[in-house]
Amino acid sequence: MPESETEPGSDPWEYSLYIPNDTRAVTVCRRTVRLVLTLHGLIALVDTAELLAAELVSNAVRHTKGPAALRVRWAPGVLQVGAWDADPEPPPPPRQLAEPADLAEMENGRGLLLVRTCADLWGWQPLSRFGNRGKYVWCELATA
Repeated sequence: MPESETEPGSDPWEYSLYIPNDTRAVTVCRRTVRLVLTLHGLIALVDTAELLAAELVSNAVRHTKGPAALRVRWAPGVLQVGAWDADPEPPPPPRQLAEPADLAEMENGRGLLLVRTCADLWGWQPLSRFGNRGKYVWCELATA
């Protein structure tokens, strides 16, 4: 192994992908997350992170009119996946399920429920930068 390489996941890193308000961007983000995590040797997190990124980006694209962005950040032991959008309004709270079958019957509102269920931690924060307002919705996956 070359001297510059270290164990997978031992150094912090971050990737950002700015996307247009286009539902096709969700697929681009899914594939980007899969590729980034695979190249960093974080294979165990790929499927869940890909699902969560798709849900967060899908919400950003479907429920806002402006551009959006995906951010994937690694600090040893914790993967953070988040989506920025131009709407400063908080995301609606995730629905509660009475029965697991309720999930299949839901037309909308499953995204944050999946995020809440699959992530170790999730949240959102308002953002203001360069005169632009918006929000950042994120979730974290911890390695065992």
